[in-house]
Amino acid sequence: MRPLTEQETQTLFKKLADYTGPSLKNLIAPLDNTPNADRYVFRLSGQNRVYYVLLSLANIATSISRDKLLSLGVCIGKFTKTGKFRMHITALPVIAPHARHKIWIRPNGVMPFLYGSNVVKAHVGRYSEDCPEHQGVVVYSMEDTPLGFGVTARSTIEARRLDPTGIVCFRQADCGEYLRDEDALFSTG
Repeated sequence: MRPLTEQETQTLFKKLADYTGPSLKNLIAPLDNTPNADRYVFRLSGQNRVYYVLLSLANIATSISRDKLLSLGVCIGKFTKTGKFRMHITALPVIAPHARHKIWIRPNGVMPFLYGSNVVKAHVGRYSEDCPEHQGVVVYSMEDTPLGFGVTARSTIEARRLDPTGIVCFRQADCGEYLRDEDALFSTG
């Protein structure tokens, strides 16, 4: 595992900022105010996967050879061959507490979302206010359980005027992937 280059860091932070907004700095801030406080960092593995890990743990992991170390910390996503960053569902526990925009879906919309469908207006219970179009959102159940994340198809104002079958949010990842894609989700290839 190695630190990210400047270009990789910018690409990663742009993607994360779509979901977290200004609270992105809280992801990498020191855990407390002591001089030698530990903090979280991002590290890249040999398979172009990015991991979110404590700096102290990343430093200890340098004693393990790269070909023997499969993962460390939380997998945020991976870089594609074209240099774009694709977030995985495993990033949900990291981005959900810091999400700027949220959509809560009704109980009748939870199963369709977890089976890989987009969020339609009939399934929406609540929106975050003033959410623009093409903005990253975290999708919650009405019980405030994070289910996945996606990108808004319409702004909050436009979405309120849609018919019930209109798409409000394009699904990017959902918790159902743990079962649907279990063979490929954590593969090392």
